[in-house]
Amino acid sequence: MVEIGDVLFDEQAIAGKVGELAARISANYAGKDPVVVCILKAAVMFFADLTRRISCPFTIDFVQAASYGMSLTSARNVVVKKDLDTDIRGRQVILVDTIIDTGETLAFLTKMLSERGSEGLKSVVLLDKVSRRTTEAPVDYRGFEIPDRFVVGYGMDCKERFRNLPYIAAVKPE
Repeated sequence: MVEIGDVLFDEQAIAGKVGELAARISANYAGKDPVVVCILKAAVMFFADLTRRISCPFTIDFVQAASYGMSLTSARNVVVKKDLDTDIRGRQVILVDTIIDTGETLAFLTKMLSERGSEGLKSVVLLDKVSRRTTEAPVDYRGFEIPDRFVVGYGMDCKERFRNLPYIAAVKPE
């Protein structure tokens, strides 16, 4: 049975960081009308809060890519389960994910979407687990750097549980 451990970021810390990221994105994309892409499922909470605070015009879309499945470690094998509906040729794109771990998913999606002719592609992540990086992946907007711990809450899960927690916590080692 999976147990929740230490709370790493409470609701107030998350809200503050989301506000900072949204302000930077709003300033950098004023007048540019980017496509803001949510990487499902983990980024849903972060994406909703972030996009509500971005002040410039934009459109949204969703992509579902996964490398964890039901495991606590990345399989390093990215599978796209849902692709974009928007034609991104000539558009600026902002990929939104809650966490970057090995970087495999973000690197895969960046390459895939860049090949579709976007004018520019940037990424925003709330959590960056730098110590786990196994591949080069661009992180243009970063919230918090975290240690190598499995985390849940604020959209992130462990075996599809705990996504609804309003904070981010570490899972206790089994």
